[in-house]
Amino acid sequence: MLKDWLCELQYTLLQGSVDTEVNEVIYDSRKAAPGAVFVCMAGTRVDSHDFIPQVLEAGVRVLVVERPVAVPEEITLILVKQGREALALLSAARFGYPARKLLMIGITGTKGKTTTAHMVRAILEASGRKTGIIGTNGVSFGEEHYPTVNTTPESYDLHRYFARMVEEGCECCVMEVSSQAFKMHRVCGLHWDYALFTNISPDHIGPDEHENFEEYLHYKKQIFAQSSFALVNMDDEHEEEITQGISCPWEGFGVEKPAQYQAEEIRYVTEAGFVGLEFVIRNGASAESPDKAKGRIPVRVNIPGRFNVSNALAASAVCLKAGVCETELCHALEHLRLDGRMEIVYTSEKCCVIVDYAHNAVSMESLLTTLREYRPGRLVCVFGCGGNRSKERRYSMGEIAGRMADFSILTADNSRYERVEDILADIRGSIEKTGGKFIEIPDRREAIAYSIRHAQTGDMIAIIGKGHEDYQEIEGVRHPFLDRAVVQEVVAGLNLV
Repeated sequence: MLKDWLCELQYTLLQGSVDTEVNEVIYDSRKAAPGAVFVCMAGTRVDSHDFIPQVLEAGVRVLVVERPVAVPEEITLILVKQGREALALLSAARFGYPARKLLMIGITGTKGKTTTAHMVRAILEASGRKTGIIGTNGVSFGEEHYPTVNTTPESYDLHRYFARMVEEGCECCVMEVSSQAFKMHRVCGLHWDYALFTNISPDHIGPDEHENFEEYLHYKKQIFAQSSFALVNMDDEHEEEITQGISCPWEGFGVEKPAQYQAEEIRYVTEAGFVGLEFVIRNGASAESPDKAKGRIPVRVNIPGRFNVSNALAASAVCLKAGVCETELCHALEHLRLDGRMEIVYTSEKCCVIVDYAHNAVSMESLLTTLREYRPGRLVCVFGCGGNRSKERRYSMGEIAGRMADFSILTADNSRYERVEDILADIRGSIEKTGGKFIEIPDRREAIAYSIRHAQTGDMIAIIGKGHEDYQEIEGVRHPFLDRAVVQEVVAGLNLV
């Protein structure tokens, strides 16, 4: 019944009756059918109020609108202030409020959301709690996976996924929450048991995103108003701005500054079968009592990079708050595998092969800097650049490879509608200026195979640019291709396993 779906929504009934049988919520006029509630939203490019005649012709008899419209008197007309907010609340009701049946963990921040979210999921599942995840890499629960366009999907899709998670026996959901999700009301009505704020830096500022940093921060901080408890990165340079006026109980985590959850005794580790970090979590310190420690938890994290200390610490803090025991926590961190994010695909006494999504100058430089900390015999970089994108990316990535890698293998990425040879020529021009050593192998499969066949003792091989992507886009067609799978095929073919 429509009135049951409206119970948490502020609205004005302009005409018709709320005692109407309904069976679906839609915001796409192409899905119009009898029994559906059509939610109208005035966007910057499209105003769905314009499609009212089409949905009425398709049999829709309930409209949710942001402004009065003239329709036949038998049509039920619900007036709301914000259509997107109404869509979120109606979608939650339509699926029976599934998020309320899950332990909800929301993660926001400029960097580290994806890695931290997958760490949290791994730890929770190691503790025996089946957990769904929603974020940049899509939606996953059990054996099911769905790709997504946005980091945080549209509200209707969110609740549909929550409902599927409940059906599949999930106890928890970990989700990345973007600033746009708050601005566009995609998460209106949601409540998180725990919120993680990883960090913030100027990003997503410009047309169709945020007007300035202040607005960006404002929307990021909305997560606190919808959470029972929060954990905040005390090392962030904007920590005071983040924590000012927090509307829920919270604690901090940090590497550099005193916090409730502190990382200490950090070590970089390279062993046959393990490349990552070791550190100790001191649980119980605070800015007021930095020496007061409830416990020390030594952990091993099989993902390289100092920044992953902060990610692992954040994930550990929220899972400890959620009741995960130390043994389960430590086991999960030591056996992590994050698709395409500093992913250790193969290690031996001879070499280590890593797959990462780094696909621009900033992320590439950060990755290579991190890998240098492990003092490899040689740092080998296998990479290309996407077609039909700014050539500046090619020039800058070529310059960084020439300056920071000992040897580079230039190859195809997603060439799209450009010739691979033309893309490689642009990269070659910048890498030659540095005097860096390189070879060109246009076929990505062959390039990966070459890097492993010609590996020298102590090599660290970074295959970058595509990460978790399972395709290569050529002339508008996506061909199946996954860097990790190619590495495994080569290793098996060489009898290295």
